[in-house]
Amino acid sequence: MAALYVVPTPIGNLEDITLRAINVLKSVDFILAEDTRTTSFLLRHLGIEKPMHSHHKFNEHATVNRVAEAIAAGRDVALVSDAGTPGISDPGFLLVRKCVEEGIEVVTLPGATALIPAVVQSGFPCDRFCFEGFLPQKKGRMKRLQELATETRTLVLYESPYRVVKCLEQIAETMGEERRVAVVREITKKFEETVRGTVAEVLAHFREHEPKGEFVIVVAGYDTKARNNADDEIEDKE
Repeated sequence: MAALYVVPTPIGNLEDITLRAINVLKSVDFILAEDTRTTSFLLRHLGIEKPMHSHHKFNEHATVNRVAEAIAAGRDVALVSDAGTPGISDPGFLLVRKCVEEGIEVVTLPGATALIPAVVQSGFPCDRFCFEGFLPQKKGRMKRLQELATETRTLVLYESPYRVVKCLEQIAETMGEERRVAVVREITKKFEETVRGTVAEVLAHFREHEPKGEFVIVVAGYDTKARNNADDEIEDKE
């Protein structure tokens, strides 16, 4: 029985691809790629030659039926994004849902994602965390941050380098300058860096050093105990 294989690809260091992912990419009939140029570079590195078709956020609505029909007809298909796991802030969800609805087997391989390394190395609790991905760029952005301000779990965001400073300013406004954050950039790459501290401290760093690369912002959860203690101190003073 043919299947859709969801294949994570490296987010920077090409050595992070798994042996299983390589074998799947070698064995499928064709590969769906978010950007065929990016995937071509990876395939050349791995010595793999396979037909590729574009599958990205601008055409996925139009292609899911055709791909599902190809799999139902007996063709194995691998889905990859430019980096990381398809479906995690990348195209993939619509095709997976279509295959599930049609009774087509979906096989998702474990592998690279920026999310897990960032939350683990933040130093914040990672037994339970809240992944928000990319916040709305404009409408609803501040409202969403206000809703997340009292989230007690560690909060994980993806952000563009062009909006890192603005995002930290908005976190300071909605959650306070003393909330602790860890900003991780260029995970697995040559210039990987983690900047930890209060929002005010990390904001000062990136105002001085221009943000470059791919960013994950990890925010400490709301501390209800500390908040209650602060409220008690205010009542005592009154």
